[in-house]
Amino acid sequence: MTLTQRCGAWLITLLMLTGSASIQAKTPDDQLIVGMNMNNLLTLDPAAMTGNEVVGIVVNLYDGLVELNPQQLTEVRPALAERWSVSPDNRTLTFHLRDNVRFHSGNPLTSADAVWSMRRVLHLNLAQASVWKSYGFSRDNVDQMITAPDDHTLVITLPRPNDPQLVIYSLAALGSMVVLDSKTVQQHEVDGDWGNRWLTTHEAGSGPFRLDVWQAKDVLRMSRATDYWRGEAKMSRVVFRHLQESQTLRLMMEKGDLDIASNMAIPDVRALRHDPDLTIDAVRKGTIYYLAMSMKDPHFDNIKVREAVRYLVDYQGINKSLMTGYGELHQRPIQAGMPATLPDPGYRLDVPRARALLAEAGYPDGFDTTLRVLADQPFLNIAIAVQSTLLQGGIRAKIITGTGNQIYGAMRDRQFSLLVGRGGSGVEPHPHSSLRALVYNPNNADSARLTNFQGWRTGFYDAQLNSMIDQALVERDKNRQQQAYYAIQQRYDQLVPALMPISQMLDSVVVSNRVQAYQPHPSATTFLRDVWKTPEAKAGGTL
Repeated sequence: MTLTQRCGAWLITLLMLTGSASIQAKTPDDQLIVGMNMNNLLTLDPAAMTGNEVVGIVVNLYDGLVELNPQQLTEVRPALAERWSVSPDNRTLTFHLRDNVRFHSGNPLTSADAVWSMRRVLHLNLAQASVWKSYGFSRDNVDQMITAPDDHTLVITLPRPNDPQLVIYSLAALGSMVVLDSKTVQQHEVDGDWGNRWLTTHEAGSGPFRLDVWQAKDVLRMSRATDYWRGEAKMSRVVFRHLQESQTLRLMMEKGDLDIASNMAIPDVRALRHDPDLTIDAVRKGTIYYLAMSMKDPHFDNIKVREAVRYLVDYQGINKSLMTGYGELHQRPIQAGMPATLPDPGYRLDVPRARALLAEAGYPDGFDTTLRVLADQPFLNIAIAVQSTLLQGGIRAKIITGTGNQIYGAMRDRQFSLLVGRGGSGVEPHPHSSLRALVYNPNNADSARLTNFQGWRTGFYDAQLNSMIDQALVERDKNRQQQAYYAIQQRYDQLVPALMPISQMLDSVVVSNRVQAYQPHPSATTFLRDVWKTPEAKAGGTL
C-alpha cells in the first residue's frame, strides 16, 4: 500500500470515528422509515382500532369510499366512490363505485364488499361502531339501511334525520368504514367473529400498500401493492419501528436512521429545530385539553363555584409557558378554524373576582378537593399550574396522578371532582363532531352509561342545549345552521360548563428534508402513497 493509500484509509477511519456528517447514515431512497411508539398499536382490524397510530397504518392498507383533503378539510375527495349524491329529503346517500379496483388478493371490489364491511362494524360493536350508533345505525337495522342495488352502487339510508354532510365527513375521516375483502375475511372467520381474530394481525384491503409483517412492539412493514388503481405508490416499502424512548427517536433522526418520527417529547422536538436537515410539522388536531368538574360533587354543582374556577385558570400563561408544541390557546367547545366557531371569550386569571364568587357561593375560605391527571406531559404541568392558581382563590386541590385507565376510568365512572384531560372528537370538520363529544348529554342518569360523551361524564345536563344541538344538526339552510351553532356556544358559556377548554391539541412530527409530498393529516389519516425521497437533504425548517 502506497503512502497516499495509507493516508486515505486513515482519513476515512478518522471521519467514521468523529461522525462526520458527510458520511452520515441515510435510509434507502426507495423506503420510508418511520419511528413511533407502538404501545397503543393493539390491532389492525379497522372495526376495532383506537388511537392515531393504528389509523395512520390502516388508511394505507385499505381504501374508503371518500377522503378529506388534508390541506382543506371541508373538501371531500373521491376515493372508491367516484361520485355520490344526496336525496332531496337528506335521508339517502348514493355512492357510485369505481369498476377497476381489486383487493390485494386479486378479488374484484364490489358494492357487496362495502355493504358487508359496514354491516361488520355494527355487528361486532367494537370501538368504531360508536359514531354510527350515534347516527341511529344498529345491528338490527343496518341490513335495511345499507344496500347494494348493483355491483357498483351503494345506498345508505339514514335511520333518523341528520346532516348528510356530517355522515359523509365521517365516512371520509374516521377510517372505520374502509372496504374489506369480504371473501378473504370470511375464509378466516372463527366462531362467528367476522374475522376479527385474523384481522388483528393481517389485512384484506385494496390500499396502496400491503402488509408484510407486524411484530407487536417491534416492527411493522408494508410493501407497495402492484396494480393499485390510483397507480403504484412511490415508495417500495414503508417500515414502522417501535421506539419508546423520545431521546432515541431524536438521536436516530439526527443520525439519519429515520425519515419521520412521531410521539417525540417536545423538549426533544425543540432540540432539533435548528437542524438544517429536518423540518418540524405541527398539525392542529380537533382534540381539546380541558379542566373538567364533576357536577355530582356538590361544590361544582354550584354555578357560582364553576364561575369562580373559570377565573382561577391562567389560560394565557399555561399556553405560553407549557403548551408550545402541544397545543394552542382555545376556549370554545367547537374546534378552531371552522366558520361556526366563535372567537375565544377572552377569559383570564382574575383572583379577586373568583374570591368574590366563592364567597357568594358560601365558601369564603375556599374548600378542599382533588385534581386527577395523567402522570404524563403536558397534562401534569397543566395540573400543577391549575393547582397553584386555584390555591390563590382558596380552593385546595390535591393532585392524584395515574395511568389512562386510572384517570379516565374514574371519569367514565363519574367518580372524580376535578380532572385535567384531553378529549373530544373534532375528527370530522363539522361543529357537531366536537359538540357530540364534549357537550351533548342526552341522558344524565348514571344507568345510561354514555361513556363516550364527555358531557355525561361531568354530569353537565341542559335539556335546552341538547335540543339546540339536535336542531342545528338537521337545519338545512347553511346560514341558519351557522347561527344556530353560534347560539349553542353562547348558551354553553352562560351556563358555565363543567368542562372548560384550555388549549387545542398540536401534534408535532419531525420529518427529514429528504421526504417529499408528506402531508400530516389532522384526522390521523395520513396518506403515504404519494410520498417520495430525494437522495440529498435540503435546508430545513423550524418549530
